Amino acid sequence: MTKLAIYGYGNLGRGVECAARLTGDMQVVGVFTRRDPASLQTLTGLPVYRADEVLQHRDEIDAIVICGGSATDLPVMTPMLAEHFTVVDSFDTHAHIPDHFAAVNAAATRGGNVAIISGGWDPGLFSLMRLLHASILPQSKTYTFWGRGVSQGHSDAIRRVPGVRDARQYTVPVPAALEAVRRGEQPELTARQKHLRECYVVAEEGADKAEIERRIKTMPDYFSDYDTTVTFLTEEELLRDHAGLPHGGSVITSGTTGLSGENRHTLEYTLALGSNPQFTSSVLIALARAAVRMRARGAVGCKTVFDIAPADLSPLSPEELRAHYL
Repeated sequence: MTKLAIYGYGNLGRGVECAARLTGDMQVVGVFTRRDPASLQTLTGLPVYRADEVLQHRDEIDAIVICGGSATDLPVMTPMLAEHFTVVDSFDTHAHIPDHFAAVNAAATRGGNVAIISGGWDPGLFSLMRLLHASILPQSKTYTFWGRGVSQGHSDAIRRVPGVRDARQYTVPVPAALEAVRRGEQPELTARQKHLRECYVVAEEGADKAEIERRIKTMPDYFSDYDTTVTFLTEEELLRDHAGLPHGGSVITSGTTGLSGENRHTLEYTLALGSNPQFTSSVLIALARAAVRMRARGAVGCKTVFDIAPADLSPLSPEELRAHYL
């Protein structure tokens, strides 16, 4: 039985708690939080500890699933924990993945641990599909469309803006762009031409809404390169109309084969997710299983989904995999 710890207990942490119970080989032994442990009630009655107590439980934990936000949490948490534990995170700021990898790799290598970063469905499963599609069809063009759905990372980034009490951010594909790609037209598209950003924001009482909107729309890596709308509403309206966390999207590749490119092919991998955090948590659980197995074989350092053998994700034996999935 692999013993997991959850570091951070929001939507993602609760998802990990649920996902682990659906496996037969993984057990969550505790939650570590920056909040007062006495104020936190887990879904299944897990023990809760202060975040700064995590090293005291080192011998009880095979791997930690780090459930923080990419904007400010994971750049600090993951290197700190990777020096002492095998860890998995869901860092999803694509532009900064190389820097995050370097910092985590240095820490994990010092500690002799395995750290898998940027797990989930994008980055994660979609990253694998982009790699596979491009490898199979080298003369091709690949597009990724997200949504319509709630982005956890972008919503978290909005909540870090001063004066914001709560927020939801929807990523929305531009229909004309999606249809052109599916027809195999291979258009040249900017980020702005592919997606819209819809932001629903609950402001603190007395907050400067114009300044909140300005800061959201000019936020680099998140909103500055997109057509973005900001709608202010009450907390009651947000809970009534935007309580769910759906998401999804598609990776679409079109390319040709043959001596003169006479045969055209379109590959599409699509996800329709009822709960973004719960599905992401399910991916993280599988990655934690792989991380523990890789560490047991002597692997050290930071890894991504590109470095993981698919068999390491499954609880089944190689014989069972060949019999049932090959």
